[in-house]
Amino acid sequence: MTRRIVLMLGLLAISLQLQASGLVASVDRSRLSLDETFELTLESMDATLFGKPDLQPLDDSFKVLATRQFNQLANVNGENRAVTRWLVTLQPRYSGHVLVPPLSLGEWRSEPIELQVKQASDSVKSGQLAPIFIDASLDQESVYVQAQAILTLRIYHSVSLYDDSTLSPLQAPDMLVERLGEPRTYEKLINGIRHGVIEVRYALYAQKSGELLIPGQLFSATPVSQGTGISPFGQRPGAATQVSAPAIPLQVRPKPAGYPPDQPWLPARSLELSETWSGPAHGMRQGESLTRTLVLKAQGLVASQLPPIPATESHVLRVYPEQPGLSSETFEHGVTATREQREALVAVNAGSAELPTIDIAWWNTREDRLEHAHLAARTLEIEENPALLRSERPSAASDATLAQATLWPWQLSSGLLACSTLLGFGLWLRARRQPPILRQQQSGPTPRSLLDDLKKACQGNDTQATRQALDAWARQQPETLAEMAARFVPLSQALDALNSALYSETGRRWHGEALWQAIQHLPPAQEPISVQENSSLPPLYPR
Repeated sequence: MTRRIVLMLGLLAISLQLQASGLVASVDRSRLSLDETFELTLESMDATLFGKPDLQPLDDSFKVLATRQFNQLANVNGENRAVTRWLVTLQPRYSGHVLVPPLSLGEWRSEPIELQVKQASDSVKSGQLAPIFIDASLDQESVYVQAQAILTLRIYHSVSLYDDSTLSPLQAPDMLVERLGEPRTYEKLINGIRHGVIEVRYALYAQKSGELLIPGQLFSATPVSQGTGISPFGQRPGAATQVSAPAIPLQVRPKPAGYPPDQPWLPARSLELSETWSGPAHGMRQGESLTRTLVLKAQGLVASQLPPIPATESHVLRVYPEQPGLSSETFEHGVTATREQREALVAVNAGSAELPTIDIAWWNTREDRLEHAHLAARTLEIEENPALLRSERPSAASDATLAQATLWPWQLSSGLLACSTLLGFGLWLRARRQPPILRQQQSGPTPRSLLDDLKKACQGNDTQATRQALDAWARQQPETLAEMAARFVPLSQALDALNSALYSETGRRWHGEALWQAIQHLPPAQEPISVQENSSLPPLYPR
């Protein structure tokens, strides 16, 4: 069996190594115009491969404008490996859905990539063909309040630029601005003149309705001099240039009147609600725990816009929620936000736990309509745990002995005094006549040692040891842990904190000082009154 597992792990490692060593293809963008260029990247980690990828399959659909090769070391799973990259600059030959075909390098082949190519853009007017100019556009002219709008800023230059160019930040009042990734560079043919393009994209979220104006940004750069003179120090810099982007109006619509007033406003391109469990949700028993993970994911919103997901509530479950996880990712189409909520569910009683339906309303900005994301109701059947009942309740014999001892202790006081005197005198006489006998010490833990073990575990902040010592100590008490916690609030709170640390998957830090203080200050149980004024003694076994 061990050899088989080792063989499977070895084959898996070889498979991963072969997959990492293959030829991987990627593009810097999947949407472009017919007169624009894009960058195709081919990457291989196989140091035994020599030569270059075969680019001939590209000729039917693309013009190959330039090819560059880079070699460097990369850290892969803690191991330094040689990486070879080829950057290929391409321009599509026709519009529509264009496929980058699989390319070959030795025995490796890359995966195909689909592009969406539009007709040549006419948004740039001939009057704007200065050496450096800016064009700005929105993906839509009208949006709902707090919904996503994509602003695309393109800086065109027909002259070479030094690397000291800067772009002023976008500061739009009454708007939340999120930049979508790093700037992208490519080339575009305009009126027969090839221009370099620097493209920057932003996600905008208007915070109030009405007409808002998106201010223009300022681009500063130093072009390379176009003079014909030859300098011994290379190309000479030209005069510093500044160009400004045009301001763009944006119409912001208010929240629709038909949207539920008691629901948070969520205008998104798509929204999904899902749940996962750490184990099977059926057959759960007392004392056992499950972790429920709820995930809310939306396209077109930032993480701060996602509302809390309703937490689980039940009288047979203890719920220990964790800190929610919020994250936002930027893609070509905008921002995708995720909210993840995890909660540990601990079964404290037997019975049915009803988990109600979770319903979240949202507005579909693509279809312009109200939609709902929901999780169906669920019922968890909690079964009794015999092992837990045995560990928390004393035996029937000890209950009877305790009841008998507390019914008439004053009746025995005088009898016990007389018996102890006679017994002591008898033992004294017997000791004078017989040799001494060694007495065997009592086996098993004493109540004092159990309490010392509990103190040591609490002071050491050890959750598992504290739980074991607590169960052992409770079995020596006249009450169960549940009964003691019911009449003493500090003990109940300390037990909740201990259970939360035991059943949480995050490994949160627990301090046992509060539990030890609660045990020390636990008031004694109130004894039943067996003697009343002007009344006779009740019978030992009342009928």
